[in-house]
Amino acid sequence: MSARAYGATSVRVLGQLGADRRTVAMIVAVPSLLLTLLYFVYQNQPGPPGMPSVFDRVGVSMLGILPFVAMFLVTAIAMQRERTSGTLERLMTTPLTKLDLLGGYGTAFSLAAMVQAVVACVVCFWLLGLDVAGGVALVVLIAVVVAVLGVALGLLCSAFARTEFQAVQFMPLIVGPQLFLCGLLAPRETLPGWLEAISNVLPLSYAVSAMKQVAAHPSPTGAMWRDLAVVAGFAVVSLCLAAATMRRRTT
Repeated sequence: MSARAYGATSVRVLGQLGADRRTVAMIVAVPSLLLTLLYFVYQNQPGPPGMPSVFDRVGVSMLGILPFVAMFLVTAIAMQRERTSGTLERLMTTPLTKLDLLGGYGTAFSLAAMVQAVVACVVCFWLLGLDVAGGVALVVLIAVVVAVLGVALGLLCSAFARTEFQAVQFMPLIVGPQLFLCGLLAPRETLPGWLEAISNVLPLSYAVSAMKQVAAHPSPTGAMWRDLAVVAGFAVVSLCLAAATMRRRTT
């Protein structure tokens, strides 16, 4: 891996992102707007006495889910756009390696994911009054790692798509089951045994679990660090698989 090529790729992708206002708006604003909508949905829904409000319970999980979904979609489409425009094929004829290319993309979109997660957390904690037992910094950390996971899976799925539309079609396949089985709609331990077994191998399950640990405990727990490590491991493996499956030709 060449540090110069990797850095040049990161700068180029960041420049492209900065020039695309719609993509920037989707990355930065959409999760925060959806969380704000969620706040008003649950505003008049009282929680049980002595328990967190409905928004506190659902909102902290969505802080992990929405950045993941947004970054998966943006990354998959952006990478596929490079492929269909011929940019990727031209780049692969240069000394630039697959690792340089994916590392540059991963870094650029991970920085965007960091901004997205920080903005979403600022909106939730300082404007919408989201309350958790643990520290806000831990929520931000988990949200950033989960958003990076979305970047990694987006890069991986883009390797199997031939058009931007096909890249979008991976969203219900990859994201849908994870939304249903991650513990947001129902506790994972109450699922049928075979569904619980599936949820145990889905990264978003561990992201939601880590968020719930922060929401319930004032100090970091071993379970939270374990869940966060699993999410980070999934991201690294996805990036490696993306590098291994990337085609040098677009056709």
